[in-house]
Amino acid sequence: MPLLTRREIGLVAATAALCLALPGFIAAAGTPEAPAAKPVMGSMAFDWEKMVVKTSAVGASRKVCQAPTATLDELECHVTTLNKGNAAHPPHRHADEELLIVKEGVVEALVAGEWVKLGPGSVIFQAANIDHAIRNAGEQPATYHVIKWNSPGMLKAKAEAAAAAKAAAQK
Repeated sequence: MPLLTRREIGLVAATAALCLALPGFIAAAGTPEAPAAKPVMGSMAFDWEKMVVKTSAVGASRKVCQAPTATLDELECHVTTLNKGNAAHPPHRHADEELLIVKEGVVEALVAGEWVKLGPGSVIFQAANIDHAIRNAGEQPATYHVIKWNSPGMLKAKAEAAAAAKAAAQK
């Protein structure tokens, strides 16, 4: 006498398939509170000639990447070119840190409350929650690379802070 009938085996197989597939369906559906996670970025190479150039009133930018990595919630890299006499933005601060590498031209960077003039090859580290800015201080366009990262938990904390601020504003 068999241990399970064909009907029972079919029922067990269908139940197992449903249980194994259910987490994938839930993850694919996502929720407004927990959007589906972006895939982790692996080793990559980015060809300067293939980057899309987005122009603006102050210059141009090229997005290199913006994705989670094996050790970071998010790694963002972009390249900005500022036209003569222009600034990327007014001084501001944020919780993430960033590294800027001057590719060409002359810039002035607001670093720890002081404007510092720098040329090609110079590196600027902007610490978290400190006012910073950058502007073209030369006669030609200035181009620099920006590498910005969010350590584990930072994106969640930012989203929670934004939600709390929105809720407070609605009261």
